Amino acid sequence: MNQILEEARVALWTVWNRRWLALAVAWGVCVLGWLAVALIPNSYQSNARLFVQLDDVLANQIGIGSGSRQKDIERVRQTLTSSVNLEKVIRSTRIGDSITTPVQMERAVQDLAKNITVVGDADNVFEITATSGNSDMSDAENAQLAQDIAQHMIDIFREENLGSSRGEMRNALDFLDQQLAQREKELEDAEQRRLDFEAKHPDLIGGASAIASQLSSSRAELRSVESDLAAAQSALAALDGQLAGTPRTLVTAGSGGPRGELAQARSNLAAMQARGLTDSHPDVVALKKQIESLQAQVQAGGDQGGTPNPAYSSLQSMRVERQANVQALQSRAAALRAEIASVSASQADEPAVSAEAQRISRDYDVLRKKYEELLKEREDLRLRGQVETEHNAVQFEVVDPPSTPRVPASPNRPLLLLGVLIVGIGAGCGAAFALGQLNSTFATAAKLEDATDLPVIGTISLTLTEAARALRKKRLKQFAAGVGGLGLLFIVLLGAEFVQRGMVV
Repeated sequence: MNQILEEARVALWTVWNRRWLALAVAWGVCVLGWLAVALIPNSYQSNARLFVQLDDVLANQIGIGSGSRQKDIERVRQTLTSSVNLEKVIRSTRIGDSITTPVQMERAVQDLAKNITVVGDADNVFEITATSGNSDMSDAENAQLAQDIAQHMIDIFREENLGSSRGEMRNALDFLDQQLAQREKELEDAEQRRLDFEAKHPDLIGGASAIASQLSSSRAELRSVESDLAAAQSALAALDGQLAGTPRTLVTAGSGGPRGELAQARSNLAAMQARGLTDSHPDVVALKKQIESLQAQVQAGGDQGGTPNPAYSSLQSMRVERQANVQALQSRAAALRAEIASVSASQADEPAVSAEAQRISRDYDVLRKKYEELLKEREDLRLRGQVETEHNAVQFEVVDPPSTPRVPASPNRPLLLLGVLIVGIGAGCGAAFALGQLNSTFATAAKLEDATDLPVIGTISLTLTEAARALRKKRLKQFAAGVGGLGLLFIVLLGAEFVQRGMVV
């Protein structure tokens, strides 16, 4: 620790012993540095903030989500500082007054791109910062120019989000209209080809798949008709059997003829037997002989009289109806067999025509489907465009208009002035210390002992006369005046800087 203190004392003595050199170097460095700081032009910065409202009920209802609008705004933010937009700003401000050639414009665009920043945060707040530090303009003109640049950037931001989207929407609708007109013409041609083919080949409408479907349907219908026909024929046969066992007429006691008399005689015989007459009774014997005679007449084919049987008439009517049903089913089955044979013959005889029918039908279906998809897309796009342009789903609000800068954003001249002063004092002290190290003198006896490795018996103190002390005192005052002048100059320059800042409108 003592060694460090000793070295510090030596360094201070060396600098103090050459204080005039240190003061001269400090003055030179400070004057040159302050002159360089004074030549640096002031740059003024104007800030503006925009809030973009993305939430909208109607836009979300038709499918314009906040995510898609966020992507559009992010795209605009990234292209806001493009060369085209910056050239618009240059031509609409004082920057473009002195630009006459494309090379100058390109250089101005590059310089302006470095002086504009656009930053957005998660809350959809965009901050636009514009800086102007043209050395050919005054501070007030630079401050106004920075504000004008920020305002033009806001205008371009709004124009890019509204105007470009409207233009893109119109271009998209025009393109879809052209595609729809072309597809409509193709669809009409395909439909006409299909109608001509169907008129020429009615059996092959729909192509091979339609023909196969028609054959399958006809065969299924034929099987159903044949099944119904078999059931109808079976029912007719059963009805014929029932009709064969049913008599045409019903014989009763009062119906007349041999059968009627036979029935009457049998009735009388039953009545006699009911009264208790035996078979040997003369009346019973006579009646039995009469019955035998009547039976012989009936068996010989005598009179067939009797009452018509209603059941027989009903069965006969049912038989006629079922015969008609069987004939109708037979006719339908024959027609279906003829149709199947005709379609099969057409398919077998003309395979190329069948393939052509399938191709025409397929082309027509594809064109119709594409036309309907394009029509739906155009209507969706038109509705979306109306919402975006008329309803204006993206709402802009200028939170902070472009500020009017009153203080230079750069350079920080007071800090630079202080830095130059510190550097100048350091340079002076460094120059004095370096010069002291070059001279072969020893500040202390210990330094001498270290250098010679010999013991130092003693040291002689410096003794000044009255005249020397007066001269030394005078020079100290002059040195203090030099140091004070340097400090005073620093204060004057600092005050001039603050006064100049206050003069900016």
